[in-house]
Amino acid sequence: MPQSAEKALDHAPLFCEPEYRQMLAEKKLNFECPHPDQVVSDQREFTKTWEYREKNLGRQALVVNPAKACQPLGAVFAAAGFERTMSFVHGSQGCVAYYRSHLSRHFKEPSSVVSSSMTEDAAVFGGLKNMVDGLANTYKLYSPKMIAVSTTCMAEVIGDDLHGFIENAKSEGSVPRDFDVPFAHTPAFVGSHVDGYDSMVKGVLENFWKDAARKEATASINIIPGFDGFCVGNNRELKRLLDLMQVTYMFIQDASDQFDTPSDGKFRMYDGGTSINDVKAALNAEWTLSLQYYNTRKTLDYCRDVGQAATSFHYPLGVEATDEFLMVISEISSREIPEAIRLERGRLIDAMADSQAWLYGKKYAIYGDPDFVYAMARFIMETGGEPTHCLATNGTSAWEDEMKELLASSPFGKNAQVWPGKDLWALRSLLFTEPVDLLIGNSYGKYLERDTGTPLVRLMFPIFDRHHHHRFPLMGYQGGLRLLTAILDKIFDSLDRETMHAGVTDYSYDLTR
Repeated sequence: MPQSAEKALDHAPLFCEPEYRQMLAEKKLNFECPHPDQVVSDQREFTKTWEYREKNLGRQALVVNPAKACQPLGAVFAAAGFERTMSFVHGSQGCVAYYRSHLSRHFKEPSSVVSSSMTEDAAVFGGLKNMVDGLANTYKLYSPKMIAVSTTCMAEVIGDDLHGFIENAKSEGSVPRDFDVPFAHTPAFVGSHVDGYDSMVKGVLENFWKDAARKEATASINIIPGFDGFCVGNNRELKRLLDLMQVTYMFIQDASDQFDTPSDGKFRMYDGGTSINDVKAALNAEWTLSLQYYNTRKTLDYCRDVGQAATSFHYPLGVEATDEFLMVISEISSREIPEAIRLERGRLIDAMADSQAWLYGKKYAIYGDPDFVYAMARFIMETGGEPTHCLATNGTSAWEDEMKELLASSPFGKNAQVWPGKDLWALRSLLFTEPVDLLIGNSYGKYLERDTGTPLVRLMFPIFDRHHHHRFPLMGYQGGLRLLTAILDKIFDSLDRETMHAGVTDYSYDLTR
């Protein structure tokens, strides 16, 4: 066998070895009852047609590879953005392993999450005992300052009451009576990770703000970044811009340090995050700004209910979206936008102009979270590109209306189509019947790239098969420059592949001029 202590292969080359090829071929022949190759080939070709596209887009009872995750994942990510907070998921261990691995594989960092380990007996009799024991173990073993509780499908189907369970657990001494245990009901069978994020952030704020007296601090601003796989780069870039403007601000839910700990010989189960004292003080802010509207709808409503002014953006990247964000900050804080930031804006525009010949008229398919797709389509139109297909599995009818209004504002959006609620199998039909030049999304687009030949630019959570993208910003003018570079690199990589043969496909000799 090719695998040994002296020759350890990764799974990709390992399964290409002759022994495994033979094993897999025999498995297919003897156990999978395969159809004849011609039948498979004919069916594959049929799935590329307009006829199949209409059937595919008409699906209602089946979802194939949705471009979203479930609510508890968003709640776990939200909890990671607060000081020494352990995420506690009331449900089965298998579900929690999925959340941990999803975050760890994307950020390349440990993701600490505990579970109440519900099994069959808890599904029948309820999970109170699991909650009592689980909170006690979490408090004693991991020394958190806060435990943030969310739920999975199992707990929600049987109707476990988190507030009642937590109160019972405190009465039994699992944690001190005054220990903070915010919670959010996050049923995984409805909504998506953006809703789970929203519910958990709101739950944390309610835990500290409810019945507290508010003393407004003029021109002070809370920033809620939203569920963001690029939070490490984005949050730091936005802080840099706000510091240049000398604004009084506070990030609520800041996971940038938690998912970017240094390798210096010291293990950090917790790092960074918004401190509990800062969360309490955030009640007094004059404004709360969300960088992603669809991630924070309930949270913003709650901020307004306690007396704060609140507004939101759609993932501020590119020129115009960053302009809007900074101008709102300037108006709220009465601070001028400094010359250093204006120069950054000009450099981004210069870079876009330098590359205009390669960007103009390019067609794109974009998929991901609603705010991301909105922001990316806006940026693409700024470059002279055409966002032909805009798809968000967790997009609502309101998002669809916003997208259509955005696309109608530019001649580059006149032929664009918006697809709320559709999945990546539907996108496959769109790419075969109305091809585009580039695909923008997450790692799951790799198989669309292979199947349809559409080059993929990975700019959306999760990114498993590339490393360290999340360490660099997408937001702001510097983020726009990084985004521009990523798109151009993919365009030039495709050009290189298409002009591989000197004297046959390559006559330009562009490196010798």
